[in-house]
Amino acid sequence: MIAYGLHQSRQTLVLSDEVLDHFQVHRQIGHKEQEAGGQLFARIDGAEIIIEKATGPRKSDRRSRYSFFPSRMAERREINKLFKTGLHYVGDWHTHPQPRPAPSRTDIQSFQEMFRRSRHQLKSFVMIIIGSDPGVDGLFVALCNDTSITPLRANNSVRSG
Repeated sequence: MIAYGLHQSRQTLVLSDEVLDHFQVHRQIGHKEQEAGGQLFARIDGAEIIIEKATGPRKSDRRSRYSFFPSRMAERREINKLFKTGLHYVGDWHTHPQPRPAPSRTDIQSFQEMFRRSRHQLKSFVMIIIGSDPGVDGLFVALCNDTSITPLRANNSVRSG
């Protein structure tokens, strides 16, 4: 697992081993691999927000080497289904073909637009971009709302990738 401190709220964001395994499977390591992505679902346990499930990619998504467009209908179904199991939608993830990823202008704009259009009670969504480097170095993790993006730094890395 990997933990990130959310200093303003004194909470901790935790990426479970299951989620890290899901990311590992979809890293764009080969030169022909397409971007992948999906949604992030968490259980809130006191001061911990534990991301326990990452969905996607789905057959209905549109993917290429440098882009990912999710099926919004499939996403709505996932949100409804997983909410019934006690998991809350908290954000999205996708891959980039670079070792240490950074969000593109398009990534930021579409994430901020998604935050504005969504019905929720969250102060921010979680944005995760997975690069080809293993472990913490290959992850860009940030909080994103309609006006800002705040990169997070890992508190610890219990696992290297």
